[in-house]
Amino acid sequence: HVQLVESGGGSVQAGGSLRLSCAVSGYTYRGYCMGWFRQAPGKEREGVAAIDSDGIASYADSVKGRFTITMNSVQNTVWLQMNSLLPEDTAVYYCAADVFDRGLSAEYMYWGQGTQVTVS
Repeated sequence: HVQLVESGGGSVQAGGSLRLSCAVSGYTYRGYCMGWFRQAPGKEREGVAAIDSDGIASYADSVKGRFTITMNSVQNTVWLQMNSLLPEDTAVYYCAADVFDRGLSAEYMYWGQGTQVTVS
């Protein structure tokens, strides 16, 4: 039984930073693809960042240069470091995992419950 639990969300001023964490249990994500997604009110869920089984990261153009995805397979944890935050980054952020490389596609098999990020 796979579970993903996000934490680290909150409210920050524009230009500030947050680091989101995703704790994964039920399987070892070494060799898996992990992704971060977000959904703002009235908007479709969009891919933000992903890291594949080779450790290669990809980012949405809107966050490139500001966000960084990292992972530690020993600790079963994935992070999303968010710098230079903008009001447009306000959304619920979700962690996702899959045995296949899904990149920024929303077709991941496993999803967390989400954590709210608000930038003002």
